[in-house]
Amino acid sequence: MIRVLFLILFLVFLSIFNYKVRAQDCSGDLTQRISCYEANIAKLKDSGKTLSSQIAQFDSQIKLTSLKIAQTEEQINLLSGRIDQLEGSLDDLTKAFSGRVVETYKMTRVEDPVLLILSSNNLGEAFNRFSYLKKIQESDRSLLQRLTKAKDTYNAEKLDQEELQNKLASQKKQLDTQKAAKASLLAITKNDEKKYQTLLSQALAEKAAIEKALVSGTKVGPVKAGDPIALVGNSGYPGCSTGKHLHFEVRKNNAWVDPGPYLQNKTVYDEAVRSNANIGSGGWAWPIQDTIRLTQHYGVTPYSSIYKYSGGIHTGFDMVSTTSDVIRAPSDGNLYKSSESCGSSIINIVYIEHGDGLISFYLHVQ
Repeated sequence: MIRVLFLILFLVFLSIFNYKVRAQDCSGDLTQRISCYEANIAKLKDSGKTLSSQIAQFDSQIKLTSLKIAQTEEQINLLSGRIDQLEGSLDDLTKAFSGRVVETYKMTRVEDPVLLILSSNNLGEAFNRFSYLKKIQESDRSLLQRLTKAKDTYNAEKLDQEELQNKLASQKKQLDTQKAAKASLLAITKNDEKKYQTLLSQALAEKAAIEKALVSGTKVGPVKAGDPIALVGNSGYPGCSTGKHLHFEVRKNNAWVDPGPYLQNKTVYDEAVRSNANIGSGGWAWPIQDTIRLTQHYGVTPYSSIYKYSGGIHTGFDMVSTTSDVIRAPSDGNLYKSSESCGSSIINIVYIEHGDGLISFYLHVQ
């Protein structure tokens, strides 16, 4: 009986200790705290796929990004101080050099070698005056070198400052995305573990449906760019769709890639920034007509944490058109279609093999 009580007390103590370790905040200077949170995030990624672990991961990521922002701002402040000092030194050197150049030029005109000898009492005096002139000229060259080096350093530091400002803007954008992702996850799950597990299952089911479609898809035949291939729909609801939209995905050699570099540059309404944005840099036409509303990007988004199988990235573009449901082939290839189970629902998928290991997918079609 005593042994049982001791074991229970030990387990309780162990659980409390482990909780404190997990809840312990990182301390030390900025660099140490950043390293600490990076280690914490790595551990959380290997932990169980639960809502609490995902929220803890978001909290650590938000804290880490906030620390990195503080670090970048500190670097910018230090650099700004150095740049201000350099500007002062550069102004002083420029004024000093300008004044010396004028005086040295006057001295050179006066101290013509022939006049120097004729106007001197002896050769020794002429030599001394000539040597003094040479020293002045050497001093001018040294000053010019210092001025050139100061200018080079100033220009380099200004470039560093610009890079740091761009880095800071990117970090702040990343922080906003992380905060939005945490808020979105809590909103759609209502902080309910069961709902979270359902979302994870739906994401996996959608991935499995695509894999099955690649194996069992029925070949329709060749299509040309611009040919209609399907209609935007909501197939897969409620098992793996939340509403009518087109999930457009591109794979290269069976790996997910950003569709942006394949699509033509176009102005679309981007819900991530709640305004129009220019997206795309390739040659493919967009699969649906204007006006296009992009509801979710490729990569890390406020909703991508449920895609554990892809490392937490959304694997394509989600979009809708306000004028037409017709989906058109963005490039030539062979068209396939498939209907697969997706949780408790059936999802319709079409895809085009474009050759050279490139495939485009169109999910939730009618």
